[in-house]
Amino acid sequence: MKISDIMDECKLKLITGSTDREIKGYYACDLLSWAISHANEGDLWVTVMNNINILAVASLVDVACIVIPEDIEIPDSLKEKAEEREVTLLSTPMQAAELIIKAHELSKNLG
Repeated sequence: MKISDIMDECKLKLITGSTDREIKGYYACDLLSWAISHANEGDLWVTVMNNINILAVASLVDVACIVIPEDIEIPDSLKEKAEEREVTLLSTPMQAAELIIKAHELSKNLG
């Protein structure tokens, strides 16, 4: 399933990057060192963190995208750096658990 397949149903708003990447799994974590060692390549990663350090994690792990939930404000500096580093960054009004459950249900229906 691609990011584009869940944009509408998961109320995702594209901030930077592309929605063409394939989602291979889901991960929700706000402790960056833990995310580095436990997230997987191709994961849709949900975090409430909204600072530049999430971009380093995304690059190290090669996640499909980062989703900032609950309409948390995303600073312009983060948007600019995400664009520079070609990291797909999205936002949603949904809570992390709600988003992952919905995305997983959609993936079963698409598969």
